[in-house]
Amino acid sequence: MSTTESTPGRAAGREGSLEAPTRHPLDWRSAEFYDEAALHKELERVFEICHGCRRCFSLCNAFPTLFDAIDATSSGELEQVERKVFWQVVDHCYLCDMCFMTKCPYVPPHPWAVDFPHLMLRAKAVRTRKEGVSLRNRALAATETVGRIAGIPVVAQVVNAVNRSKAGRALLEKTLGVDASAPVPQYHSRTARKRLARLGTAGAPSGAAEAPRETPGTTGKVALFTTCYGNRNEPELDEDLAAVFEHNGISVSLLAAEHCCGMPRLELGDLEAVARLKEQNIPQLLAAIDAGYDIVAPIPSCVLMFKQELPLMFPGEADVQRVAKRIFDPFEYLMLRHRAGALRTDFKQPLGKVSYHVPCHLRVQNIGLKTRDVLQLVPGTTVEPIERCSGHDGTYGVKKEFRAASMKIGRPVISRVEASGAAHYASDCPMAGHQIESGLASGAAPEHPLRLLRLAYGL
Repeated sequence: MSTTESTPGRAAGREGSLEAPTRHPLDWRSAEFYDEAALHKELERVFEICHGCRRCFSLCNAFPTLFDAIDATSSGELEQVERKVFWQVVDHCYLCDMCFMTKCPYVPPHPWAVDFPHLMLRAKAVRTRKEGVSLRNRALAATETVGRIAGIPVVAQVVNAVNRSKAGRALLEKTLGVDASAPVPQYHSRTARKRLARLGTAGAPSGAAEAPRETPGTTGKVALFTTCYGNRNEPELDEDLAAVFEHNGISVSLLAAEHCCGMPRLELGDLEAVARLKEQNIPQLLAAIDAGYDIVAPIPSCVLMFKQELPLMFPGEADVQRVAKRIFDPFEYLMLRHRAGALRTDFKQPLGKVSYHVPCHLRVQNIGLKTRDVLQLVPGTTVEPIERCSGHDGTYGVKKEFRAASMKIGRPVISRVEASGAAHYASDCPMAGHQIESGLASGAAPEHPLRLLRLAYGL
């Protein structure tokens, strides 16, 4: 298929669009969305445009896979590329959205209307509807279920011990294709929700506690969406958040109930499962909002799910849109408080130099580098941001067939951390932090920005 059949041509369109990107809703419930012929036609159209541009060659492995396949043909054109390569491109896309947000000059409102991540999501959804979700992918995406089982007392100790052993990792690689060198999380029977039970439930009577101070954009009281990972795998993440927020006079409560945000299922194209999880979560979040709470979550992907992905999937549902407006990244929230003069700056300890990785799913929220800005309020602290992908990206970086590619993607980040000479390195995404750790010669562990802020406060 020639670009000139559906576009003004490569050279004529190179200037792209200077307007801000416009994201169109995902029409995932229409019959055409799942029409394979229509899908392949759109894949050809977009891949032809990408071939003529190639600005995204360094973002992930999806684009090099496409471009290398084209370059290997005798004509150097897309029309000679085997269609199985199209699905290899799809498999290498982990929906980070960075091509749409930072690189592509042809996104809407440009008339070519390229939305590469949504096209990849559509392809994943078509395949999922046709073939179902494999046992392996179901297991890797079932963060809530696996965490609940692996977090049973005694069972958690056994699972963690097996995951630390060479034999256990070999078994995991053989059965689920989880690369033996990839970082896997620990499981805790004493979850974040158990550790923070003292906080009570959003909307429940809070006794004689000091009334929270409202500021422009914030109510001063938050309901904590602990997340699957924060609750079961790194509960100290939620503990650090609660400690920092409470130190700043922000009332923190737990949601009455919560479930997986749906991001692992979205990455598989299992949109019906995403819809089911939405039906479970949105009422709980709305109940807290109606009781006067803002929502915070410590994992960027979970915040993004409610801020962007669900609103694009359900553009006509007012409840989803309300939640999107009241959910915040922790440092976004703290900076709003600071701008209103409500953030405490009674820091006790400098942090020195911090090498800070900015996760993709935080960058695409378009809130700026709020983590950097808050940490730099600490005297004696300098923060060097690294705005590159770590290569972890959900389950992509742990799968054996993608492990080498994920480490290649993350190598620039790892190299900059190694060369920084920083006293600390951190990422808002704890999984990205451990991906970096797995590539460091020193094996030094990451420290989450919330832990660093708690350390600076001396809490």
